[in-house]
Amino acid sequence: MAENPRADNDRVEEGRPIGRRVLLGTLALGALGVVAAPALQRGTEAFLGATSGKDPTGLSGLLPNGGGFRYYSVTASVPHQGPADYRLTVGGLVDHPRTYTLADLRALPRTRLVKDVQCVTGWRVADTPFEGVRLSRLLDAAGVRGTARAIRFTCFDGSYTESLTLDQARRPDVLVALRMQDKDIGHDHGGPVRLYVAPMYFYKSAKWLSGITVTDRVEPGYWEKRGYDVDAWVGRSNGRSDERTS
Repeated sequence: MAENPRADNDRVEEGRPIGRRVLLGTLALGALGVVAAPALQRGTEAFLGATSGKDPTGLSGLLPNGGGFRYYSVTASVPHQGPADYRLTVGGLVDHPRTYTLADLRALPRTRLVKDVQCVTGWRVADTPFEGVRLSRLLDAAGVRGTARAIRFTCFDGSYTESLTLDQARRPDVLVALRMQDKDIGHDHGGPVRLYVAPMYFYKSAKWLSGITVTDRVEPGYWEKRGYDVDAWVGRSNGRSDERTS
C-alpha cells in the first residue's frame, strides 16, 4: 500500500481545538452569508434576466431560481413598475375601456387557487398558490361586444404577448394575479401583476402584464410564433404527456 506522500509533520491532528480567531472568523463569515444571501439572490436573478435574452440555447432558462422557479425573460432587461406607476389597460372590442392602477386591482374581490405549475420544458412546481382577480370579472366590467372571440395580452417588457379564446379567458381558473406563493408578486416573477392560466403550460401565464385587448380572432403569442401550441393544455399539447393540472 502506498504511503501518504505528506511528511509526518504535515499531518492534520484529529480533534485539535481550533483557535479563537478561527472560530470568530468562521462565525463572521456565516453571518455575512446570511446578510448577503438576499442580495446575492437578486444579483443572480438580474444576471439570469440579462443573460437569457441573449442566450440562443435557452439553457439559462433552466437554471434554478427561488421557490423552484426559473427566471426567464425574452428581453435583455425589463423595467420595474410599482404601485405608483403600474397601469393595466382593458380595451379593444368592449363598450367600457378602462385603465386600472395597482390599487384598483387590489380593491377587487379575489380568488385563490393552489395548483401545480408545469413548464413545457419539463419542470414542475407542486401546490403553488396564486391569488388575484378573475379575468372574467374584468371582461364583464368592460362589456365585451358580440363580435369578440379572443383576448390578446401584452406585457411591459415590450416584447412578450399571449392569447386565449374568449371561452378560455372566462374560465374560473384564469386570473389576473397579484400574489404568488402567498406573497405579492415580485418583479422577477412577473410582478406586480401577471396572468395566471392554471390548466395550461406556464408560458401562457404572461409576466409583467400591461394590456388586455379583446379581439375578433386569436393572435398567436410570442412562443406560438416559434412553434409552441396556441391551445397549451397541460398533458394534451406540445407533444407532452404531463399529468394535468386541473
